[in-house]
Amino acid sequence: MNKKKVDLQKNKFASSRSSKQKLKKSKRTESSKRWISRQLNDPYVKRAKAEGYRGRAAYKIMELDDKFKFLEPGSRVVDLGCAPGGWCQVVSERVNAQGNLKGKHTGQVIGVDLQEVEPIAGVQLYQLDFLSHDADAQIKNFLGGKASVVLSDMAAPSSGHKKTDHLRIMALCEAAAFFAFDVLELEGTFVAKVLAGGAEGELQKILKNRFRKVFNFKPPSSRSDSSEKFVVALGYRTYEKE
Repeated sequence: MNKKKVDLQKNKFASSRSSKQKLKKSKRTESSKRWISRQLNDPYVKRAKAEGYRGRAAYKIMELDDKFKFLEPGSRVVDLGCAPGGWCQVVSERVNAQGNLKGKHTGQVIGVDLQEVEPIAGVQLYQLDFLSHDADAQIKNFLGGKASVVLSDMAAPSSGHKKTDHLRIMALCEAAAFFAFDVLELEGTFVAKVLAGGAEGELQKILKNRFRKVFNFKPPSSRSDSSEKFVVALGYRTYEKE
């Protein structure tokens, strides 16, 4: 093969690779633009900024509690995967963790995450892997007893593959549920985010064996195009139903 032909082939390959890179960059740019546009026009994002919450997710836990009434002054709550802290902010207010509600019991909030979280008033934050073998014992020690409520708004890093992401988040949810079995008091509550996709049936079966009532709920603040919903399990029995 002569040198001129080789050079032509190299240039053709380089041009093709460059076009693919530009296309990928263009797609990422368009995706970023859509995300930015959605954020700028999202009423919950605007409201969160105005009211001092760390993200729109704060309204999801508000709406969940408004419906199911599991956060009360004096409750002891563990929030798994708590970063950036929006849920902890709301929970701190509702369980009276700072003692601002005179004449009401003072609650306790433990926030746990793999990454460091900026301080939140009334919340004890720990950089901890809840899957570590002694995490349940550590958290019961932090609480000085068992928890009234265990929350999980965790999501595994997105792979871009819907089925894989669904299986990953369901594995996290099941791990969070078994963690809750170790730390919840009698009649306690477990709340977790799940993604609709077919594998959530096993989690439902596990929870129905350990709680009096299990509900699925999609809060109004959850985006309509999202497959997320929340499982709310009330009345922990501490033993498996026969």
